[in-house]
Amino acid sequence: MKNQRVLVTGCAGFIGYHISNKLIEHNFKVVGIDNLNNYYSVNLKKDRVEKLRNHSRNINFKFIKCDICNKNKIFEIFQKENFSFVIHLAAQAGVRYSIKNPELYISSNIVGFLNVLEASKSHKIDHLYYASSSSVYGNQKRLPFNEEFKTEEPESLYGVTKKTNELMSYSYSKLYNLHSTGLRFFTVYGPWGRPDMAPILFLKAIMCNEEIKIFNGGDLKRDFTYIDDISNSLLKLIDMDKKNKVEKYRIFNVGNSKPVSLDNFINKIEKLTNKKFKKKYETMQKGDVYQTFSDTKKLESYIGSIAHTSLDKGLLKLFEWYNNYKL
Repeated sequence: MKNQRVLVTGCAGFIGYHISNKLIEHNFKVVGIDNLNNYYSVNLKKDRVEKLRNHSRNINFKFIKCDICNKNKIFEIFQKENFSFVIHLAAQAGVRYSIKNPELYISSNIVGFLNVLEASKSHKIDHLYYASSSSVYGNQKRLPFNEEFKTEEPESLYGVTKKTNELMSYSYSKLYNLHSTGLRFFTVYGPWGRPDMAPILFLKAIMCNEEIKIFNGGDLKRDFTYIDDISNSLLKLIDMDKKNKVEKYRIFNVGNSKPVSLDNFINKIEKLTNKKFKKKYETMQKGDVYQTFSDTKKLESYIGSIAHTSLDKGLLKLFEWYNNYKL
């Protein structure tokens, strides 16, 4: 790789913040961009950016407010900053939200991704790492989910956009020799997490004595993956790629490989907080899948063993952060 200069799109997001922080710690020069949209608390996003700015090695971080849908601005940033590689995490998140607001997903997740691909191609970056999702698997019958499984039947438009990203990056790798790696993340949680996802949504509800909705009678399973396992895995992957001849197109699962039932997840939060939930049972939501379960053998065969933080340990760290931050 040419240098240690990296672009992180979506740096004010949950995963983007943690990965930017990890890169800064390892002496990468990080340029972070984000549009700071109001899908969830803008203050939370701004606080993440402020934490990055106040890092002890803050000379390694620069923030630019930018929407990836703004092609001219994206090209201007690429031209000025001379990146070695790109970590593309900016996207409209949320499975259920994609049913109500499909246009946002097409513009951000597909048009925005195209702009990043075009800029990466034009400026001949060494590698594009981008966030895909376990949502591409849909309702698979076989377990655990392996990268070789067919992924033509996502249950949500969000999943469709992520599968589209994988196909777009495959095309660019073939046409333009752009090296790209898609990372299929599995239900990521932890400190500074997204307040629209179950771990923080449920924590907030139980602490405020608010009702939670339990879908499909609690009969759902998720492969909850602690955020540090994600960021550490990516750093190991980048390090390995510096040393090896890398395939032009790859997909890796990044997960915990230990699915937990929704009922068990609820019990763990009740035990952690020493409180009981107020529950409202509802039917399965459109766009949801019954279960997720990552097979991470492909990733671990390349970068070595990765951490699989237990849900008990991860929830404890999340709870400690939640009590300090006061969402």
